[in-house]
Amino acid sequence: MHLERLINLLEIIAVAGRPVSVLEVQKATGLPKPTCYRLVQTLVERKLLDQPSDDGHYVVGERLIRIALLGKSDVDVRRCAAPLLKSAATNFNETVFLARFRDSKVEIIHVETPDDPGRAYIHPGLGERPMHACSCSKAIAAFAEPEFQEKILSRSMKQYTEHTKITEAELRAEFKEISERGFADCDQEIDLGIASVAAPVSIGNIGATFSVGAVGPIRRFEKNYRHEIGRKLTGLSDKISGAIQLCNVAEV
Repeated sequence: MHLERLINLLEIIAVAGRPVSVLEVQKATGLPKPTCYRLVQTLVERKLLDQPSDDGHYVVGERLIRIALLGKSDVDVRRCAAPLLKSAATNFNETVFLARFRDSKVEIIHVETPDDPGRAYIHPGLGERPMHACSCSKAIAAFAEPEFQEKILSRSMKQYTEHTKITEAELRAEFKEISERGFADCDQEIDLGIASVAAPVSIGNIGATFSVGAVGPIRRFEKNYRHEIGRKLTGLSDKISGAIQLCNVAEV
């Protein structure tokens, strides 16, 4: 009975889609005020609810969002993000992709290509990418916990091309640069003639769980062009984060 009441409260606040007061929750549930306050406090203590300000209103907590996100399949994530990615591919007139961080690996899970039939583009493929030599991975690694960064830097790093950075000093400097400007780029580090750029997608306080990027031939993707798209990707990442979180809340 106690668990059912807690779940009922979470459902009410999740469905609202906005900060909700205890009084609103109490009216919706019909519970006595002292009971409602006690249940809300229990959920706050367990980090299943958060109080974003001191006005007595509550939202779904980061812990609950994390639980929902961990259980969300790639299909669900693609459904939330695909319209934004398709719009970006059309606007940039370049291939745009979404990558996901889980189990200490980064994988590209969705790709959208431009509609222009006369445009030569590159499809990056799906699946795992190296943590040290791909923009989608480095965009996440640069914002990861120091302990995880140390694991990356302590590994043996494969040199895919003459442009691949494989020393600890190079990667440390690059992680610092990425964290300062907000996006990562890859200049022929995996395949000659191909470059990419990516920005982290942070989900609340969970951190950079995804990254969104663009890829193309080096003849177009020179440094200035990559940085121009990189700045646009940082704005797109906020929209994708919001779309994924809205899907999480709706399904909690």
